[in-house]
Amino acid sequence: MVWESICDRKLNVPDALLREKIRGFLEEDIGLGDITTELIVPSGVKVRAEIIVKEMAVVAGLDEARMIFEIVGASFTPNVKNGDEVSPNTSIAIIRGEGRSILSAERTALNLLSRMSGIATETRRLIRKIREAGLNIRIAATRKTAPGLRYFDKKAVAIGGGDPHRFRLDDQILIKDNHIAIAGSLEEALKKALSSKSFSKKIEVEARTVEDAIKAARLGADIIMLDNMSVKDVRRVIDALKELGLRDKVLIEVSGEITENNILDYASLGPDIISVGAITHSAKSIDMSLEIVEIEG
Repeated sequence: MVWESICDRKLNVPDALLREKIRGFLEEDIGLGDITTELIVPSGVKVRAEIIVKEMAVVAGLDEARMIFEIVGASFTPNVKNGDEVSPNTSIAIIRGEGRSILSAERTALNLLSRMSGIATETRRLIRKIREAGLNIRIAATRKTAPGLRYFDKKAVAIGGGDPHRFRLDDQILIKDNHIAIAGSLEEALKKALSSKSFSKKIEVEARTVEDAIKAARLGADIIMLDNMSVKDVRRVIDALKELGLRDKVLIEVSGEITENNILDYASLGPDIISVGAITHSAKSIDMSLEIVEIEG
């Protein structure tokens, strides 16, 4: 299978901004200095190190790891590309520089690489399951990300072949249950959104019942999110929209409690998107290590 990353199209943050954020990660870990390394490792000693992936993984986070090591004055040469699938005990990068600097940046780099690779790996695994069943449903992330890490989590999803979904509240109008509760009704919430929105913004409506989904489609929603619906109810919505001639006028997103065990049950019904919060909030980090392989002077 060929996995096309959408990172180049949607996830280009200027290097200066990204470097500033990553510098903050380093400051959080290093504090006033790595006292253990400063006591043991002589100043000026040059080393060569490798980052080893210890399990099957889709690699993500190489650009960020490069920035981390460059900030402390070391060089970072990747042996693979973002999105590559690697086997256990693969060396994915070579780092050269002062031993003190490399050891001080080690944990920050490994944490980000491990987390991003874990998210990319889980995303790829779910997409492969969908594709092997002969289905072409888009797998998307949600905003269920750790504060401060959303860019990295969403980029990892994209590297894994998924869609990052909206990044922030200003990306798209998404009318949820609490908006409807305050507005008084789905009709009133959608009416307000339609009357004031920019032409450039789509409207998505979260529907928790079959009736609300059909109502949202009739009222002009662009996307309908079927939230926490059973397989039976999702089928009812899609069948009803087809009968009403509305299915091709809206995108259908299925969300809520989607797992590896039930994703094919939902995908087989023909939604356009399945969003899975677990690919960012519950993905297992990939086991990696940084190993000093040579003292160069």
